[in-house]
Amino acid sequence: MCRIVAKKELAPTVKSLTIDAPLIAKKARPGQFIIIRIDEKGERIPLTIADLDVLQGTITTIFLEVGKTTKHLGSLNDGDVLADLAGPLGKPTEIKKYGKVICVGGGVGVAPLYLEAKALKDAGNKVISIIGARTKELLILEKEMRRISDELYITTDDGSRGHHGFVTDVLQGLITKQKIDMVLAIGPTVMMKAVAKMTKNYNIKTIVSLNPIMVDGTGMCGTCRVTVGGETKFTCVDGPEFDAHLVDFEELMNRQRTYLEEEKVALERWERCHH
Repeated sequence: MCRIVAKKELAPTVKSLTIDAPLIAKKARPGQFIIIRIDEKGERIPLTIADLDVLQGTITTIFLEVGKTTKHLGSLNDGDVLADLAGPLGKPTEIKKYGKVICVGGGVGVAPLYLEAKALKDAGNKVISIIGARTKELLILEKEMRRISDELYITTDDGSRGHHGFVTDVLQGLITKQKIDMVLAIGPTVMMKAVAKMTKNYNIKTIVSLNPIMVDGTGMCGTCRVTVGGETKFTCVDGPEFDAHLVDFEELMNRQRTYLEEEKVALERWERCHH
């Protein structure tokens, strides 16, 4: 029984669900994810593990309502039960002492970034965080990120909070002024691609967490394949984190657009039934 024990609205279209899942809470590590199915006829979707509480036996996931399944998920409330939950999946982040680390999060990418930045800080790194969103209303986990970062920078596309511009503007300023040992970036693919392009020029080790279309989540279906260093990798079992300088971002973005039309139809049909 995967019962929802707490639901929060972090932003107009961003929801947080805390789910009773003691076995996953005990085993999950930063960087891993879960796959959920809302009901018997629901699709399986991967979601990030944003936080976990071993004592309470709960995990927290944060997601953006964009399609039919995430909108349906966002309509659930405390006490509702999910059909099933698989996890923890994927390889955990490699946590060690690098030195000075910049953690970059865009949109809901800040959710998985939080656990990883916290672990990097606990491992003795100096953690500088940059979090961005389209508008100040869509910024999430600012307080939590501030608590575990040595420095925190905020950017918004529209200038409603922090730096008016992109996370890469702040990143550029930071890496030109000091020696950075590692960059971790999680967010929209276009953002991760821009970060990778910039850090490659400075030869800074950079890790990204990829978010391709995923169905099975255990390496059997091949839907989540990506090209890394010229080789085919399955994000669900080989990732989700990879060396940013080796990822074929163009191919990833093309594959993410595969089912746009079907996704639109599914969402319209669901909204008709629920309004």
